Amino acid sequence: MPPPPEPPPAALPPAGEAAPDHAGWIAVGQVLGAFGPSGELRVQPFSRSPERFCHLRRVYVGEERVPARITHRRLHPPGIILRLNTVTSREQARALFGTYLYVPESEAVPLPEGEYFVHQIIGLNVITTDGQPLGTVKEVLHTGSNDVYVVRGERGEILLPAIKEVIKQVDLDAGTLLVELTPGLID
Repeated sequence: MPPPPEPPPAALPPAGEAAPDHAGWIAVGQVLGAFGPSGELRVQPFSRSPERFCHLRRVYVGEERVPARITHRRLHPPGIILRLNTVTSREQARALFGTYLYVPESEAVPLPEGEYFVHQIIGLNVITTDGQPLGTVKEVLHTGSNDVYVVRGERGEILLPAIKEVIKQVDLDAGTLLVELTPGLID
């Protein structure tokens, strides 16, 4: 009997919302399925630069954060293909569908000034430049051109493009995101 088909990628929850926030750990990607017969993994990176995986030597798999050495990697747009020393068959790779890959925050590649990890943005209180509270960032959607912050508050759900015309200031210490609403962002 053939194995059941892999769930389609569309069944994945949005990366920013689903990635658990564990102090000291950063979710760097999510397993989308198996690639080939030997246990390679198709991975959706949570970075705009999948090349960053080229510098990682290990990742920690799942909520248990099981250490795994990366033995081979290659870019496979829009993601990356990884071979881990702990996954040796297609069946093992398929069983990891939807699993998050983590690195300790201390091993994360430093970001350029003005860029932030998803877990740093989620949970920020959003305030307009004229002082109106809009709610809290609940999710970060990755699109081709820019990220989109999903804000939920009393007005319902608001989608804010992460562009300089809208996002005016990120203050991690204060836990706030200052935004300027352009015409058409809110009904």
